[in-house]
Amino acid sequence: MNASPALRAAAMMVGAMIFFGMMSTFIRLASAQLHAFEIVFFRNFLAVLIMLPWVMRHGLGSMRTNRFGLLSLRAVLNVSAMLAGFTALTLIPLAEATALSFTAPLFATVGAALILGETVRARRIAAVLIGFAGTMIVLRPGVEAITPGALLAILNAFLLAMTLLVVKVLTRTERPESVVIYMVLLQTPMALVPALFVWQWPEPLTWLWLFALASAGTAGHILFTRAMAIAEVTQVQPFEFIRLPLIAVIAYLLFDEVPTVWTWLGGAVIFAATAYITHREAVAAQRPVTRQTSP
Repeated sequence: MNASPALRAAAMMVGAMIFFGMMSTFIRLASAQLHAFEIVFFRNFLAVLIMLPWVMRHGLGSMRTNRFGLLSLRAVLNVSAMLAGFTALTLIPLAEATALSFTAPLFATVGAALILGETVRARRIAAVLIGFAGTMIVLRPGVEAITPGALLAILNAFLLAMTLLVVKVLTRTERPESVVIYMVLLQTPMALVPALFVWQWPEPLTWLWLFALASAGTAGHILFTRAMAIAEVTQVQPFEFIRLPLIAVIAYLLFDEVPTVWTWLGGAVIFAATAYITHREAVAAQRPVTRQTSP
């Protein structure tokens, strides 16, 4: 039996989140030598090299598009999000940066309804809000002062949500791989400008982290874009939450960042909300098919 589009999109998003979690780890490792702005540049530049075999295999014709303006807008939003998000990862604990990025579903849900005209069901809204409440359990707002790193993480979440809406429109007509290759091609010169102000050549070990983060980021974006092509924004966005327990474990093992009990409690709430959304959307996706195939 073929999996429903909702379940296939869910599997792709889970894979994308694993790769994005790995990318965050490599960013932190590379930041031991390089400024975050330079890491953003190398993430995009090396991704171009990684994607070249695909371009050569399919030919330049595979990159033909009538949506260059929208692709450019996506690049501006995404490189701005990367500059903010990569910097945040160097200033605050990985688990905190990850938890703050979970505000993106709220921005994306409102944007999907207002800009894309998607139908957002009450149960889905409730589940996303519950997931957001889980991130608040992790953060415990009011207990500690809001830091510049935290503000940058929130800005990153907002910009990523806007990027998400643009990607959804693009995937209606563009191939997922084309969207990714245009992203890195356009973002590389954009990211070079701020990188030049803090430039230094990477050491051998840093090159390893840079290639690793570019590979993980490219794989994550391909899976992410494919998921967006077969599912609604608000249907796949909650899977962002999976990154929290992954990052918590990595931060503990590599950087001695011990997650608090609030991190695990909030993570449990987030997982519950995500599981409920998966169940409800899988059921909803099958209902029209059942009606059409019934005699």
